[in-house]
Formats: sequence, C-alpha cells, structure tokens
Amino acid sequence: MTYDRRVEFTTHGPMVVNVLTVPRPGGLWTLKPVLSNEAIVGAERLTAMERRLSSTATVAGVNGDLTTSSGAPSGIVMRSGALDQPPLPGRSSIGFDASGTLDLARVTMLSTWQGSGPRRALNDVNGPPGGNGVSLITPAYGPTTPPTPGSFELTFGSFQQARPNVEIVATVTSVSANGGAQIPSGGAVLVARGTAAAFMQKEALPGQAVRIRLILKPAWSTTVDALGGGPVLVRNGKPIFRANEQFTPDQLLPRTARSAVGQLADGRILLVTIDGSRPGYSAGATNFELALEMVQLGAVTAAALDGGASSAMAFDGKLLSRPSGPERPIGDALLVSYAGVHLPLPAEAVVSPNGDGVADRQRLAYKIVRPSTVNANLVGPDGVSRYTYSGPAAPGTYPLDWPGTTPDGQPELEGRWRWVVSAADNTGVASAGERDFVLNRTLGFAAPVEPALAVPRPKARVVATFKLARAATITPRIETTSGVLLRTLPKVRAQPGDLQVAWDGVTDGGAVVYSGRYVAELTATNELGSVSLGAGFSVRRSIVFEVAK
Repeated sequence: MTYDRRVEFTTHGPMVVNVLTVPRPGGLWTLKPVLSNEAIVGAERLTAMERRLSSTATVAGVNGDLTTSSGAPSGIVMRSGALDQPPLPGRSSIGFDASGTLDLARVTMLSTWQGSGPRRALNDVNGPPGGNGVSLITPAYGPTTPPTPGSFELTFGSFQQARPNVEIVATVTSVSANGGAQIPSGGAVLVARGTAAAFMQKEALPGQAVRIRLILKPAWSTTVDALGGGPVLVRNGKPIFRANEQFTPDQLLPRTARSAVGQLADGRILLVTIDGSRPGYSAGATNFELALEMVQLGAVTAAALDGGASSAMAFDGKLLSRPSGPERPIGDALLVSYAGVHLPLPAEAVVSPNGDGVADRQRLAYKIVRPSTVNANLVGPDGVSRYTYSGPAAPGTYPLDWPGTTPDGQPELEGRWRWVVSAADNTGVASAGERDFVLNRTLGFAAPVEPALAVPRPKARVVATFKLARAATITPRIETTSGVLLRTLPKVRAQPGDLQVAWDGVTDGGAVVYSGRYVAELTATNELGSVSLGAGFSVRRSIVFEVAK
C-alpha cells in the first residue's frame, strides 16, 4: 500500500489530493465498511475507528457514507454478507465481491415477513418503522430497539445472519411493546406500528415460525461488503458529468473537500480525499472535478463518498489529510486492513551519532497482529546483522532503540542500514517488511552563534556554525521555522572542519526580513549520501526614521 500527496495548481487555487493505492483485497489484505462504535446508531471519528481496530490489523482508510442526524449512514451497509441497513434506491451503492471487484449499482430492497397469514411488507432494516411499517432490528443496531410508542415487537432468540435474497426462518421467543426491547446477540427483533402491528399481534405469537425475505434488486448475489455513497464518478474509464442520482446541486457543485473510492484496471483500489475549504492550502473540488481526478489516477470505476467537513483520510489512527475543520464524527468508514508484519518508518532517515543531540539515535519497530514466529535483523552496510531476534512473539508492537554505536561505544560503519523483519503467523501465512536508513556522521553542530543578526546591514554576518567530519558539497539555505525557503546561498565544496553560514538578512527576492526566529539549514552531500541539519538563530530588525528637512 502506498500513500501519495499531490498538489495541483488550478485557476481556483491549489488543490491537495491524498491518494492511497491499495492491493486488490485478498490474503492478508481486506477492504470493508466499518460502523462507528460497531453499531448503526451513533457516530465516531475516523481516527478513533482505526485506533479501535489497530490491535487486530494495520489500518488505513477514508470516511464513508453521508451521516444522518442519528449517526447512522444514509445508505446500504453490508458486512461479510449480512445486510445491516438497506440501500437508497436513488443513489449508487458501492459493493465488493469476494475477489475484491468493485461494483456500482442503484439497488432497491423489496422485503417481506410472514407469520400465520399472507406475506406482508417489511419496510426497513435497523431503522425506525414508519406509521404503518415494519422494521427488522439486528444486533448491528445496538443493544436495544429504539423507543417507539405504540409499537409491537417480536423477539427471535436465534436468528441466522440477515443475508439478502434467501428465506430466513426464525421462531418468536417473546413479544413486547413500545420499543426498548433487548436485542439478543444471536437474535433479532421485528418491530411494527399501526395496522402492521395489528396484523403482527394476530399472526405471530410466541412459538410461531416467521419467514423473512430481504430481497435486493439487482440481486447482488456475489456481493459480500457494501456501503452507501454516490454519485457514480467513473464508468469504463470515462468520467460521468451527470449521473442523475438523488443529489442536490448544493451537494455536487460547490468546490469543497471530497472523498472517493475507485478501482484500477489491475484490480488495485484507490482511496482518495481532496482537501478543501482551506484558502491558500487547498480550494477543494466540485464533484465533476473529483471524477476527472479519479480518471487521471487511472480508475476504471469510481464513486464518490461523503464530502465537506466529513472528508478525511487516516493511517493507523493518524490523519493523512487536513479536514476543513475539526475532525467530524461519522457513521461509517471504508477501511483497508493488513494482517501481516508492519514496519513503521524509522524515526530518522539519517542517523548522525556525533553527540550534538540531533538524530543521535535510531528508533525502529515492528508490529504484528497475530501470534507469530518472528525473525528480525538490523543489517549493517557490510551485510552483517548487529541485532537479531528469532522466535515466538505475541501480538503487539516491538520497538528497538539503537544508539548507532557498537556495544562498547565505538562508532559503527557509515552507510546504508537495513531493518528486515519476517513473520509466519499462527495460520501459516508469511509476511515480511524492510526499512532502510543511512548512518552518516558528516555533519554536526558547533557552538551556537549569538547575538541576534541585526538587519538591515551592509554585508553578511555568521548566523550558524557546523562541524564537517569529511569533505562534502554544501548547500546552505535560510528558512522560516515552519520550513518556508527565504534564501538559497551559494553551493560550495568544503573540507573537514568548522563551517560557517553567513547571511545579510535579505531574501532571494531582495526583501529585508522581519525580527524573529529563523533557521540556517545545511545539506552536505558526499559518497555516503545527503544529510541535513538546521540551526536556529534570531533576527533583530532596526527601524530607521528619516526626518524631513
């Protein structure tokens, strides 16, 4: 799985596109809708959902369907073949079969229940019944049925999975009224109101067998997981300008944050979030611009998910995107889960154990989510392991803090190091990962430079001093503390020793900077690669008054 953040410049301003490219579901990889708090009602932030699941998988994903006021998703929810909520027929439903193929369709539910009388309409699943309606409430709804004055309820102590397009037969174990009935963990409750409640009281008493059919049209007989969304964005590799789905212009035309799911021709999955409503950072996109972006990314099929303030993308409980405001709780999410060994990025891309307090140590780790036999090695540039573990490990995260020196404190070899971990879990499935980093002592700090640089000034003054352990090509830059480049100084070839960076307080554009803190960033490049180090310093700007004569 890869993550890419793209910045595209449009006539409306920059547009930041966050892209997760996911292997086709199968093996160690799964792609499924996840309910907030594992229930239909209530809402939960995307990052909280991922943290809740992080002990069982390494998780990444995006927000799901539009969330209603109750916290429930607005459209279909199907998990592992069980229908948790019916589709919205006027909008696209997003389904995946067992092979990981994405299917987009406008799906309708036509369902019935039957006791001792004729078949009668069943109107909803895990939603409150209408005035004369009937709803099937499963454990996916929550612990109890919603309070419904005037309702009549049949409780089934045992109820097979609520699979669509099959007849489900269950025996009534008890009856109740007005809602609030306990939903058995392996059972369900049928709730009716109005005339439907009167029929149910006559035709379904305790001990009566009740037949339920949850019929989808089209049947979606191979679909195992689904969530609501829409409109459809891409079909057969072509963008859809107007899908004629039940969305208002206010939902499609404004330039805002948006999310989508798509599939590439080779079966890989695209999860995309475009940041929006952040002037100067990302203007967002219209729905059709989202469709064009999905085609540009190579999608042959794609559909939109909820947009606006709900749009978000996260990895293992940390946001990758920048939502347009505080992260909003949502009803469901579309998450990819990886059950193999995962190696987080090393804490330092370049380790320089020279005692300056910057990148002196490396922090590595691996994570497993199933009992496994693990083989972990830290391999030096000479191909010899400096750290090795081989043996059983329980699920968890295993850190390694490495000082960059030998056990007796001597300098280790400079060059490229490899953190290599393989695991075979208790189901016999093997996985492996590798991370690289560089040990490079070329660059270090010398003594800090004080006092503050006074500007404007006629010529440059030293603002930072570095130590160079070996010859290198030096590229100095002056930046703000947030990383904005102000001045690129001449590149030079330097020999070992103290290296001074001098600056006159003027940007590349010729402007004198204001008072504040700045950073002298130095990059040293040689046969070991490139290493960068930044030294902070202060600027004090003088105010010059001119007196008219």
